[in-house]
Amino acid sequence: MQLYNYFRSSASYRVRIALALKGLEYDYLPVHLARSEQLGESYATVSASRLVPLLLDGQATVTQSLAIIEYLDETHPTPALLPATPLERARVRALALDIACEIHPLNNLRVLRYLAHDLKVTEDDKNRWYRHWVETGLTAVEAQLKQQPADFCHGATPTLADCVLVPQIFNARRFDCRLDHVPQVMRVFDRCMQLDAFERTRPEACPDAV
Repeated sequence: MQLYNYFRSSASYRVRIALALKGLEYDYLPVHLARSEQLGESYATVSASRLVPLLLDGQATVTQSLAIIEYLDETHPTPALLPATPLERARVRALALDIACEIHPLNNLRVLRYLAHDLKVTEDDKNRWYRHWVETGLTAVEAQLKQQPADFCHGATPTLADCVLVPQIFNARRFDCRLDHVPQVMRVFDRCMQLDAFERTRPEACPDAV
């Protein structure tokens, strides 16, 4: 397998965690988003959307981090990243989507660049934008975790939801977001970071980290 990704991309980090949890080897292929390498013609031949992450598994090409993780879970089912019952799987997917759909799209690099370059938003206002959506989005996640406390987002082992949560906290810390209002979120984050799969795939440990 080959993974096109960027060390600071939270979506890429999600997939690195999932690969590590499953003990899967892969070739790390860096695409430097801050240098706009994803917009080059060479990457366009691989990715129609010019986004990362992108997984090549033999002749198969899989895009979008949550789709990649579910693909890995179906093709390499142990350890499972989705629970056994439909209701539990729905809860885990909902937690993951609360971050992947409600927080991340408002704060990814394309959006931040548009705010700064096209709308001429100041650096301070851009960061206020970032912090607002992260802090309010994590409040919703906190409420769900409080309803059903567990070692991880759901249950006694990491799931898809944990793969999505941890990278968002790394981003939140980069932008000095307030996190004292989400103690359950931070408890789960700390529990995840005790595991090698989360620790050794963190952004600073990546070969393209600069």
